[in-house]
Amino acid sequence: MDERLEAHRADEQAAAKRTAEGGRLAVSAVIFSAATALSRVLGLAREIVIRALFGVVGPINAFEVAFLIPNTVRALVADTAVSSAIVPVFSELLEKGESKRAWRVASSLFWLFLLGLGALTAIFVLTAPWVMAPFGYHGHEAHLVVSFSRLLFPIVVLLGLFGVVVGILNSYDHFSIPALSPVVWNVAILAGLWIGIPNVHTIDAKLYVYAISILIGTIIQVLLPLPWLRGRDDRLRVVIDWRDPAVRRVFVLMVPVTLGLGLINLNAIIDVFIAARLVDKNLAPSALNAAFRLYILPQGIFSVAVATVLFPRLSRLATRKDLDGFRETVSLGLRQIAFLLIPASVVCAVLAEPITRLVYQHGSFTSSQTPVVAAALAAFSAGLTFNGTMLMLNRAFFSLQSNWIPTTIALGNLGLNAALDVAFSGFGVWGIALSTSLVNIAGTAALLVMLRRRLGRIDAGHVLDSTLRIVCASAVLAAVAYFVWLALEHALGQDLLAEMVSVGAALSIGLVVYLAAARLLRVRELEALLSLRARSQRG
Repeated sequence: MDERLEAHRADEQAAAKRTAEGGRLAVSAVIFSAATALSRVLGLAREIVIRALFGVVGPINAFEVAFLIPNTVRALVADTAVSSAIVPVFSELLEKGESKRAWRVASSLFWLFLLGLGALTAIFVLTAPWVMAPFGYHGHEAHLVVSFSRLLFPIVVLLGLFGVVVGILNSYDHFSIPALSPVVWNVAILAGLWIGIPNVHTIDAKLYVYAISILIGTIIQVLLPLPWLRGRDDRLRVVIDWRDPAVRRVFVLMVPVTLGLGLINLNAIIDVFIAARLVDKNLAPSALNAAFRLYILPQGIFSVAVATVLFPRLSRLATRKDLDGFRETVSLGLRQIAFLLIPASVVCAVLAEPITRLVYQHGSFTSSQTPVVAAALAAFSAGLTFNGTMLMLNRAFFSLQSNWIPTTIALGNLGLNAALDVAFSGFGVWGIALSTSLVNIAGTAALLVMLRRRLGRIDAGHVLDSTLRIVCASAVLAAVAYFVWLALEHALGQDLLAEMVSVGAALSIGLVVYLAAARLLRVRELEALLSLRARSQRG
């Protein structure tokens, strides 16, 4: 009798612990989402300024290509790749009570990345003319591509160190300051443009101001979260203990993480390369990037927040071998992403042109450029939800330390993306975007199949049921938003104020209708949000 009572109490305590942990994660998700949303809004403001200054035709394309290389290398060996490899190892050591060793491992990684990525930067600076040559730019344009890429490449070192710091903080379930760092990055760039642009007069000089602002903003971004390392179990030290098996395990984990995440970003290089070589090197790279910035906005606000907040929890559940809790958490993440991104994708599709016109059509961005970017945005939107689910599923495999599975799938996607890019390049810029969407769909399907094999089963029934309900609610949203915008545009016209009213009203009314339809259809994710809101009000 006593044993049964003790077992019952233990079950109650475990349930209470899971409930408390879930509540903390929900709050963390809200804070992270708010910080990320602010960052994305400022990023959009930065993009608006850049398009007003440079449009999508001319030297801005050389800048886009130059920035693509350090940005892709950053994705391969820094930032998210680093933090994704550190979190499972650091969290496991904390879970086992080995906090001192965890911090020694983190310190070793900090200095190893500083030395290794510093050397990589020096090599790139020397070899940049040969690395950038295949993109097909010549003369002055080639000089700009090489110069900008050399100036921007040091962000790889800086964001490698940032990845170590973020990995530590995320392992302690601290997400807000890392999420706010990109806010500061965008503010620094906007400030640099505001100070520097009026003092120069040529397009080239203005682009150099932009590049220097990015570099300074990245330095500030790296420094910002450092004070929040204080008060933890230990601190970063000057030590390189490369013999520690945990240090080696981070690098072993990082190889497939780097390939998995990096191959996704290598798709962007393939897109831009084929767009420059087969579509139009003086329009396609920048137009594709402008559409991508709009497309990635909801993904960055919602799915990145969900996946980042759930990642440490998944790592802990994997360490405890709690597969039921692991399945439930993955299911939760997929359903939340579907609830947030499916309506965003239909809005991007049906309102692509007015959104593009409202956001970008100012200054150097002329009305002739709007249809090109809008068509690419609509094509990108078809894969928006699948992009978010791939991010969530990749984190699930990283938590299980089965990193080669998403890596292999990403490698297959790389070949598929290249083939589809070539096949669809005849359609123009939007053909390249459509290729990306189809690759996201294929990647999601492959990851789900492999996760089911790895776990034995997944919560497919609940995910599919919620997704179908969300699709129905989103279809209502699409119809209402489109016809509200169309009616208001006919009544008010297409000037800036009229476009703000028509698009704003379409989005606002569409959102209300979507939430009402979701409630009528009893979408579980809406009920969870309402429950969280009720608890916060009672608190």
